[in-house]
Amino acid sequence: MKYTMEINDMKARSKNVSSYLKYGFLYILLLIYLFPFYLVFINSFKSRKEIISNPLGFISKMNLSNFVNAFKRMSYLDAFINSLIITTISVLIIALFSSMTAYFFVRYKWKINKFLFLLMVTSMLIPFQSIMIPLVRIYGATLKLLDNKWILIYMYMGFGSSLSVFVYHGFIKSIPLELEEAAMIDGCTRVQTFFRIVLPLLRSTTLTLIILNVLWIWNDFLLPSLVLISKVNRTLPLSTFYFHGTYTSDYGLLMAGLLLTIIPVIVFFLLMQKHIISGIMQGAIK
Repeated sequence: MKYTMEINDMKARSKNVSSYLKYGFLYILLLIYLFPFYLVFINSFKSRKEIISNPLGFISKMNLSNFVNAFKRMSYLDAFINSLIITTISVLIIALFSSMTAYFFVRYKWKINKFLFLLMVTSMLIPFQSIMIPLVRIYGATLKLLDNKWILIYMYMGFGSSLSVFVYHGFIKSIPLELEEAAMIDGCTRVQTFFRIVLPLLRSTTLTLIILNVLWIWNDFLLPSLVLISKVNRTLPLSTFYFHGTYTSDYGLLMAGLLLTIIPVIVFFLLMQKHIISGIMQGAIK
């Protein structure tokens, strides 16, 4: 009896040690992940001289001049409105057309639909960097369509639809066909059935995809840098880039600009976090 208790005690201790090691490792990873944000935050309150002399040191004096200057030089309100328009319209278009496309692929079991769905899924494997130069050449030199927010929205719809269609496709397959048949018996058309029956059932999926696409489009730098040329069309990530000079950079303004850029999307993510968790949990169950 005593020997059994000792064994159980040893197992409990071993389990506690492994648990402490696991959580300790996770906390170390968390600190490593948060370290760049810490550097951005503390250096956004410092002068350029203080940043160069002691970039890791904590804030000695709260100086908001970097934020004021960054706000003015970035044309923050104009850039914020550009980012807001591009992100909102792109995300809504992607959600609407991707859900409709996925519904069409699932409910109409044509061979061409299977091929098109496979083509869309395969396109996710193609890196954007491999097609960005031909893309800019076609839309710029040939079609003269660059420096236009609507062209950028159109491109986001193209690049963002594949993943959304793939996710919607899996969820729509789990919706019982009998629900739609009952709605059609009651007099609904196929379009009414989609918007009144299917789309409300995809609420968690739609919210999850909206949040992920907002984080992607709001923070995207590469595609807007290729499409938007004039200052009046710049998004927030593009505006922060112009704190870099040819031979020098104003790191204080850059850090303050980065902080002003990421604050809106962090607030948005915190407000919508529960919807991400619920959407992922539903996806795991289905």
